Amino acid sequence: LVLGNPLLAVNGLIDKHAWTFCVLDALLTALKRRDVFALGADVWGDPRARLLSGPAWAVTRPKVLTALELPGTAEEHLGELEVLLEEMYRHVAESLPGNAAVDIVNGRISLDRLDADPLPAGYQVVHDAVQAMMPRVDYPELLLEVHARTGMYDAIEHVSGQVARPEDLDLTLTALLVQKSTNIGMEPVIKPGERALTRSRLTAADHGYFHLSGLRAASGLLVGAQSGIGLTEDWGGGHVASADGMRFTVPVRSIHTRPNPKYFSTGRGLTWLNVVSDRFMGLGGIVMPGTLRDSLGILDAVFNLDGPVRPEMIITDTGSVSDLVFGLFAICGYQFSPRIADISDARLWRFEMSANYGPLEPLSRQRIQVARIASHWEDMLRVAGSLTTGTVRAYDLLRMMNNGDRMTGLGDAFAAYGRIFKTLHLLQFIDSEAYRRMIGVQLNIGEGRHALGRAMFFGRLGEIRHAYKDGMENQLGALGMALNAVIFWNSLYIDAAVKELETGGVSISPEIRSRLSPL
Repeated sequence: LVLGNPLLAVNGLIDKHAWTFCVLDALLTALKRRDVFALGADVWGDPRARLLSGPAWAVTRPKVLTALELPGTAEEHLGELEVLLEEMYRHVAESLPGNAAVDIVNGRISLDRLDADPLPAGYQVVHDAVQAMMPRVDYPELLLEVHARTGMYDAIEHVSGQVARPEDLDLTLTALLVQKSTNIGMEPVIKPGERALTRSRLTAADHGYFHLSGLRAASGLLVGAQSGIGLTEDWGGGHVASADGMRFTVPVRSIHTRPNPKYFSTGRGLTWLNVVSDRFMGLGGIVMPGTLRDSLGILDAVFNLDGPVRPEMIITDTGSVSDLVFGLFAICGYQFSPRIADISDARLWRFEMSANYGPLEPLSRQRIQVARIASHWEDMLRVAGSLTTGTVRAYDLLRMMNNGDRMTGLGDAFAAYGRIFKTLHLLQFIDSEAYRRMIGVQLNIGEGRHALGRAMFFGRLGEIRHAYKDGMENQLGALGMALNAVIFWNSLYIDAAVKELETGGVSISPEIRSRLSPL
């Protein structure tokens, strides 16, 4: 009972209405804190109940260990990690005196900002020549050409499963892709005299073909097709990707939006969290309400990729550096490499407190809790298996394991495990300028792709005007597919221009080729 607001009536009996309100308020708080779960529910259910267990886990366990290259016992795995971390410590400690960019004073790291990477000699001449050779084409014609070369629309099946496709379907789907990716609405693409562009034909095709699974299939086909273009090998191997979010204001009432004055002023909006490869192609994305911490959704986005290539390294901006996130990425086989905006307060962790790491000693005063990891190792493996097989969402597990300043035992074990990989990342970040530059370059690729997306999605003030999540996902899926089509087309013709210049006797180094951007 709270003084001044008692639940007892004046006659000493409990006020039923006040008591009911108090219980419901406490229940809602407990649901949000993940202290109480709704039995059998999806959003409010206990994610631990969906983890693989019993016979299903017994069958899946060997496959998970093989796929993730994990040993069966925690002791063997932690022994390997201890050797790896020890070697990294020794290497960085030995090279630190010769590293002019790093200074350690009073237990704090000072790291010089990277200067802009100078353009290779001869780049501007080649860039201008390639730019002059690029064809000028209308957006619908670009999409039709990409379809003619890749058959991207063929990857989109009708929602009913019907095989027969109407005549000139490519024109209809192109018009729909134009209107959705530019956000201009249906009216500008309707042409009553064209059978493929009548309102009824467009509406029927919209309901039949523009669904998320089909758009993702088409987008993945474009990712695979772009990998066959020779120039893309100079951009990267497709094994590095960045994850970041685009924010969209949603002016209609929807339970799938949240307020945030920084991005949406007085309104509400959503985040489109998408994964972009080092070849500039979008690998997939998910819709999240409002501007929740991106780290809560990055793993889910990574486990729902469109492309055929699975990235090995995931790069994010500085907002996703919790130990728990490091642990989940690591056990699922990904190297998590966030950009560190302020490294001055960074702390390193170690296995053996008696080891001497020279200049790194002031930074490394914390011991990795090996026993905590070992005691939860089997449950950690179950989490990895459940995530990789899609039986549970990483978003739900993260919220369950970490509620503000309180962490469950399993969450604490993952955090302890993540500190090993966070320390490896920080040591490499300190030691290698090339590593820091690679992270910055990949994040710039993601930001450049988002800038292109903003330029394309110009209609209706760039707002998403769907109240339901399906509509939001379909429109942003169309935007992602259209972006991939544009980047594929640019990649194709930049590659053709480079080959033409080389045939004419112009020498183009790999450094120049790697800086020619399809954005």
